[in-house]
Amino acid sequence: MGIEPDYSDKIATDIEKTTTSKSKSSRKNQRRNRKMAAVQTLFNVCKEVFADGGVGFIPRPDDVERLCSILNILTQNDVGLSPELPYFRSIRIGNSRAPIITYLHLYECDKFSIGIFCLPPSGVLPLHNHPGMTVFSKLLFGTMHIKSYDWVKGDPYTTTVSDDAPSARLAKLTVNEDFVAPCNTSILYPVAGGNMHCFTAMTACAVLDVLGPPYSDPDGRHCTYYKEYPFDHLSVDGLYGLEQEKDRLAWLQEREKPRGLTVFGAPYRGPKIVDG
Repeated sequence: MGIEPDYSDKIATDIEKTTTSKSKSSRKNQRRNRKMAAVQTLFNVCKEVFADGGVGFIPRPDDVERLCSILNILTQNDVGLSPELPYFRSIRIGNSRAPIITYLHLYECDKFSIGIFCLPPSGVLPLHNHPGMTVFSKLLFGTMHIKSYDWVKGDPYTTTVSDDAPSARLAKLTVNEDFVAPCNTSILYPVAGGNMHCFTAMTACAVLDVLGPPYSDPDGRHCTYYKEYPFDHLSVDGLYGLEQEKDRLAWLQEREKPRGLTVFGAPYRGPKIVDG
């Protein structure tokens, strides 16, 4: 997703100041074992579920349920996060109106990855895809608006936006609503469930993602961004049978990474994962 180099020096100092005063709390020590168990259990189950994974892999229904049952009860405390941490401040670069988004890397291999996006209020992850992936997303805290699409089934419906621009393809709206934590895990699949989605933080939000398999430019699994056009914006012959669904249809056109999007990587400081 084009994550920028680590910018953690200042934030790490702020986090140390925030967490040091709490480190003496006996309650935190009492919770430590549960936090370690929760994250480690998530990793262990991911390793089993995605053991035979690859592009287009969809876990068995019982494995989907198994992974969801773990994610559904995962909390911000289990990964050492709270809305008061510096990640969730509205920091902007230059003249950008969009706040910086932070990505915390927990684990990645060629089968799956685990990471957390930290979005300040009004932070946006623009409409993008997940090629050949199954993705589990767990909102740890906050209120987030999710809008997602899948391509219209059958032969691709495409049209030209302008002579010098990529063609647009017809997609159908899957989700368009606010999610408030605590809530159940959202799942998208390679060709269903809203494979192309946009996240908009209504408040400070943290969302944990499990991607199977992860993005990989060398393997052709690029993150592609899209510009959205209303169904009526473009005139195309042969779509009369779809007009009754036009409120749930849109044209999606590939675009470059939005200039206002800045995602920085920062160290994950929660309970560690042991791979062994």
